[in-house]
This record gives sequence, structure tokens and C-alpha cells, in this order.
Amino acid sequence: MNRILSIFLFSFLIVSCNKNDDDNNNNQYLPNISFDSGTLVNTNLPQYSSLQFPNNHVILNNNYGINGVVLYHAGLGNYSAFELSDPNHILQGCSTLSVNGVLAVCDCDDGNTYDILNGVGQPGTTGNYALKRYFVEVSGNIIRVYNN
Repeated sequence: MNRILSIFLFSFLIVSCNKNDDDNNNNQYLPNISFDSGTLVNTNLPQYSSLQFPNNHVILNNNYGINGVVLYHAGLGNYSAFELSDPNHILQGCSTLSVNGVLAVCDCDDGNTYDILNGVGQPGTTGNYALKRYFVEVSGNIIRVYNN
């Protein structure tokens, strides 16, 4: 009986786990777009060389995300990538985020501010959503940012 119960519980766990939970887009403001970088980020190139050092970021505009992506190197090969659209606004001109240090700031009147290390809104940020995170894959000096 214990063996049958164990098999049942194990089967239930496997079925209830969803590998693609990150693909769920419950944000009413940001469409769930798919992109895969046609051009990979090569940190040996001058425009991306700052990513060789911790606490640096680059902005990826072409073919990345909705309004671009911030790619941040936290150190020890840890990179994070977030959408540069305020997740708590309807898409409009002022909802594109600008990056200042480790903060992504909305240009709309509410001044929403997010930490690009973890995507979480800073005190005073209105709304229920954190920054939209994208996937990052690192292989040597090549970094791939994607969402599909």
C-alpha cells in the first residue's frame, strides 16, 4: 500500500510541476512577445566590453524585448536581463525605463523605480508587477538573451 501511495504522490508532483512557469504572462500591460537574439552579445566587442566587469550594464535595443532590455552583470558570471518597459503602465512614450546605476526609472509622472538586480519595485512604486525578466545564457564571452 505504501508503494502505491508513493508512486501516486511522485506522479502527482511530476504532473503538477511546470517547467515553463516563467512563460506565464499575467501582466495586462506587457504583451508576451517571443524573441531570440539573432546577434549574440560578445563581451570582446567594444560596445559590450563593460560586461566583462561586475556592476556594469548595457542596453540592448535592436530586436530585444518591447522597448529594449537592460543586461546587468552582477559578478561571478551572474547576469540578469529585464524588459525596459514599466510593467505597471499601459505601453506609452513615458513608460520606457531609463537606467541610472542599478535603478530603472519610469519617465511617467508617478516615478516608478525598479532594481535591475532583481526586478523589484523600490518604495513608492505603484502597481503590482515587477520587471519582466528574460532568460540569459552565458558561454565564455558570448551572452544570449532570449524569451522563447
